[in-house]
Amino acid sequence: MTERSAPPLVAHVLYSFRIGGLENGVVNLINRMPIGRYRHVVIALSDCDSDFMKRVTRPDVEFISLHKPPGHGFKLFGSMYRLLRKLNPAIVHTRNLAALEMTLPAWLARVPVRIHGEHGWDTSDPGGVSRKYRLLRKLHSPFVTQYIALSAQLSSYLTQGVGIAAARVTRICNGVDVTRFSARAARAALPDAPANFLSGDGLLFGTVGRLQAVKDQLNLVRAFAVWRAAGSAAAVAARLVLVGDGPLRPELEAEVATAGLSDVVCLAGARDDVPAIMAALDCFVLPSQAEGISNTLLEAMACGLPVIATRVGGNCELVVDGETGWLVPPEDPRALADAMSNMANDPVRRQQMSHAARARAVTQFSLEAMVDRYLALYDQTLARTAVAGADMNSRT
Repeated sequence: MTERSAPPLVAHVLYSFRIGGLENGVVNLINRMPIGRYRHVVIALSDCDSDFMKRVTRPDVEFISLHKPPGHGFKLFGSMYRLLRKLNPAIVHTRNLAALEMTLPAWLARVPVRIHGEHGWDTSDPGGVSRKYRLLRKLHSPFVTQYIALSAQLSSYLTQGVGIAAARVTRICNGVDVTRFSARAARAALPDAPANFLSGDGLLFGTVGRLQAVKDQLNLVRAFAVWRAAGSAAAVAARLVLVGDGPLRPELEAEVATAGLSDVVCLAGARDDVPAIMAALDCFVLPSQAEGISNTLLEAMACGLPVIATRVGGNCELVVDGETGWLVPPEDPRALADAMSNMANDPVRRQQMSHAARARAVTQFSLEAMVDRYLALYDQTLARTAVAGADMNSRT
């Protein structure tokens, strides 16, 4: 009896493996893929966070940190080439611009399939307008076998803005675990809430995400201040919680203090109990300047939360304006304040949006459907590469 060969290895290459929406998507994909189909290794150009690694429940996944020095990624080309020759993966799956250049050493190492995922634009180019970044993507395109775009906007960006052939771009939206993130019968208590933070029947608005400029939590704090300044009973009773950590935290703390909101705005820091946080909210807000397909937005919808999100990127594909929530212009505190006021003052509409958001998450954005699409793409690209290799061998 011949020994059964091991499943093909997928090398997931990211800039870092820490708390974040992109990284959490990798965790979900690895955990949900059947063990007998593919093996996985995670390669971080910078580093892998030991606590975040624990979210991967499969015992056979290796995590490798390359500790990239500041500057261009070519400094890692030699290390990446040697690593890939040693690991011998069937697929290298890079994500976002920071990891795209690793497709070159993957090509040199003769990795059969090089897949690149576009999850959202760089923080220094939130609108995807940079000619430099478009050119970089174009220059690396010969080394990419297939692209994955998480939203229709990113797909158009690749085909129309970068010039990638449409046949080389596959759109796969993020999925959400609708069992882990589920609707609650009544609002739960906010875990570890500051003393006297919650107030009677006032609504609790919240957001979850890394505290950085592109996520624009400053816009949310300013909108909350604008709404409270109007002096309505609903505004005075409302509270706001910001979950996450990052470079924007000092500026947010200063903004909260300057606006006199220290008693009604809670900066909860990075948390690993997001489902419990969601269960305590009445409305989820995503104030980003740019987005791909937001994992936290999907999680909020799966929890049956009406949402307010900026009209950018993939948000427009997830939120049905007026049905599952409200879409508002980015960087517009007054428009965001008006949406929060409307949400607070119309409990019937809010309840309808709650049911519609949960139904949309369950029927259109399940984690199982996402995993099936990735499996199909991995299988198809490997099969095409094998056929192409066989044809080339037959001609020589």
